[in-house]
Amino acid sequence: MASVPQSFGLRLRRSEVGFRPPVLFRRRILIRNSDCKIKCCCSGKVTPIRIIGSGSGRYNADEWVELKKMTHKDRIQAAPALPFASSSQSLTSSRQEKFFPRCTPKNSGPQFRDTPPKRDTGIANEKDWGISLNEHVNESGVNADGSTWYRESGEDFGENGFRCRWTKMGGQTHDGLSEWKETWWEKSDWTGYKELGVEKSGRNSEGDSWWETWREVLYQDEWSNLARIERSAQKQAKSGVENAGWYENWWEKYDAKGWTEKGAHKYGRLNEQSWWEKWGEHYDGRGSVLKWTDKWAETELGTRWGDKWEEKFFAGIGSRQGETWHVSPAGERWSRTWGEEHFGNGKVHKYGKSTTGESWDIVVDEETYYEAEPHYGWADVVGDSSQLLSIQPQEKPPGVYPYLDFGSTPSPSLPKDDDPSPP
Repeated sequence: MASVPQSFGLRLRRSEVGFRPPVLFRRRILIRNSDCKIKCCCSGKVTPIRIIGSGSGRYNADEWVELKKMTHKDRIQAAPALPFASSSQSLTSSRQEKFFPRCTPKNSGPQFRDTPPKRDTGIANEKDWGISLNEHVNESGVNADGSTWYRESGEDFGENGFRCRWTKMGGQTHDGLSEWKETWWEKSDWTGYKELGVEKSGRNSEGDSWWETWREVLYQDEWSNLARIERSAQKQAKSGVENAGWYENWWEKYDAKGWTEKGAHKYGRLNEQSWWEKWGEHYDGRGSVLKWTDKWAETELGTRWGDKWEEKFFAGIGSRQGETWHVSPAGERWSRTWGEEHFGNGKVHKYGKSTTGESWDIVVDEETYYEAEPHYGWADVVGDSSQLLSIQPQEKPPGVYPYLDFGSTPSPSLPKDDDPSPP
């Protein structure tokens, strides 16, 4: 998928038309709280978090395409979205449906997971993950085909009423060539902090390997005392037969007054081709909105191309601007820049130029359209977070105060060596 999912409310601009990055990504990921240890940040005075709202999300996964039937030229021009073209297993719907099943009944082995996660699917809702935490399980077994499996669960406790319930499971084939692992957890403490998460990894007999994690967090902001929900998903996969892989980092942040932030960073490689994509949205809850996209690609022969745009609006007044560019193997650069100024009175100033000498600077009568509110907002995420909200924390003993830490948490980003800037 070369464009931003429509479920996030981003509209494709004309400057994006024709941009077709190569197919696959690879990413490096920093794992936080994987050992069920957290520190809670909130004010000394703890007030209950109140949640109001309901709704439902709409996330549509892209269909997978069989790349092996395409020629080398077609790969570069068409650039379909898919995981690993070399794995016929990943193209089988029945195999894919088995990748995210619920835990099977006790005393029977969990189903084997042998395909990478889907690409470009964003952040799944908690109901799609089917997180089911078993109580005090420690079992293992051998299936009829010789594959082995295990499943265990536990509960950890820490300071400030910290509690983590977890379930781990996994297995491997009799020859050890295919293996998978999963960890599911829920966390809470006295401050009202709640977290739900999953981490999955594996490899198959063709050498494909993958890792992904999903987290959903509820907490009270220490400065505004507003309830906030944050969701994130990180995914990566690597081909065992080609120099190919992909990496994705998605995040969403919401508060009870409509403030919303969403974004994604992606990277991929398919043999001699690499591509990157970043996009973001920010709504302040009072009508101001910022949206942007930046994506670029390159080949080992030295060809590079890209496209980016940004828009800022408030009360019908704002601007849009963007650039499309291309660099040949010989270093010849072409670019076209464009911009729009919207005055809120039906008049729009449009301007632009390119390195070939074209230019324009006009004022036209045009209706201004922009989205001042997110397509998926606070009410929607609350309605889709029933399992997170149902986590029961322990009671806080009288006279006990939470740990104070007013440090800020940086937004997720790609490692610098995997995230080169475009020219």
